[in-house]
Amino acid sequence: MKTQIAYLMVASSIVLAPLALTTGCAVTSGRESAGQYAKDKEIAARVKSRLYADPITKGTEIEVQSLRGVVQLSGFVDNQDAKNRAAEIAATTPGVIQVYNSLLLPTGR
Repeated sequence: MKTQIAYLMVASSIVLAPLALTTGCAVTSGRESAGQYAKDKEIAARVKSRLYADPITKGTEIEVQSLRGVVQLSGFVDNQDAKNRAAEIAATTPGVIQVYNSLLLPTGR
């Protein structure tokens, strides 16, 4: 009986694992090709590394996502100058088509 349950658990996990691991990916949901997905990851990495290197922005506090060259910045910055600088860095990064700056400032400023 225990052997049958073990076999059933293994069979279930083999069938369900690929489904669970691919449902959220932009490539498998048809939004972009594998090549475009890799390009978007490269764009996001470039923006992120430039944000880390910039003394005005807090690269560790800014999330960068890219889809077909459109970049979204989210997270928190200390002031309006840092928010503007982050958008400028993203916009001047090669491969970026458009930037959505969703960075937030601390309340009360």
